[in-house]
Amino acid sequence: MKERITSLDNPKIKQVLKLREARNRKKENLVLIEGEREIGLALKAGLKLETFFYCPELAEGEVPALEKNLIFSVSPAVFRKISYRENPDGFLALARPLLKGLRDLKLGKNPLLIVLEGVEKPGNLGAVLRSADAAGADGIIVTGKTEIYNPNAIRSSQGTVFTNQIALAGDQETIAWLKERKIKIFATTPAGDKTYVSADFSGPAAIVMGAEDKGLSETWLEAAEERVKIEMRGLIDSLNVSVSLAIILFEALRQRHEK
Repeated sequence: MKERITSLDNPKIKQVLKLREARNRKKENLVLIEGEREIGLALKAGLKLETFFYCPELAEGEVPALEKNLIFSVSPAVFRKISYRENPDGFLALARPLLKGLRDLKLGKNPLLIVLEGVEKPGNLGAVLRSADAAGADGIIVTGKTEIYNPNAIRSSQGTVFTNQIALAGDQETIAWLKERKIKIFATTPAGDKTYVSADFSGPAAIVMGAEDKGLSETWLEAAEERVKIEMRGLIDSLNVSVSLAIILFEALRQRHEK
């Protein structure tokens, strides 16, 4: 471990602060990961850490087994400055992203997939990933400009951004890939032809969700074998995308267990 960092003017600290902006993360091809659990899951997923920051006064866990030249001890004041959290646990790392495509997905005999079109809000993305992990979904396919390793998405996912199989792909590419594998496409929309409890998710299925403000594009609505909806009995006509996904995903899980 090198000499302790106590100044915000340290080049390493300035780099971390710059990486708060998405354009700088993209430019430097780096991911900001905070939290002992999250960093541990990232390492298990195969991400390579470039720099590891550790604050002994805040941390209760152990420093992972890394090369000593990658580890930097920092003061509490400095760590709180670079932290995204109100109550930081003293662990923060910079890593290279590990981005995958459709060909990298490993599917079971009866796959259950999630497709996200244009879901860009980090909190929503993180919540969706937690539901996918909890339900044991085979994978998530993300289309559009979503930054899957946004620091707030990592935080809200509680590290499940690293435990899920996530592929980045275009809409038409994904549709062709799903149809080639005979995976049934279920488009979720308030204008669906049937409720989600009437749909049969027991076979190979892909549940497609759009952003709350726009919903799904015509591309996905036309490609879908079925359009499903959640029956709404109140004054609003839609739910948060992560809530909607969890409802439908666990209905699919229930059907599969019964079968």
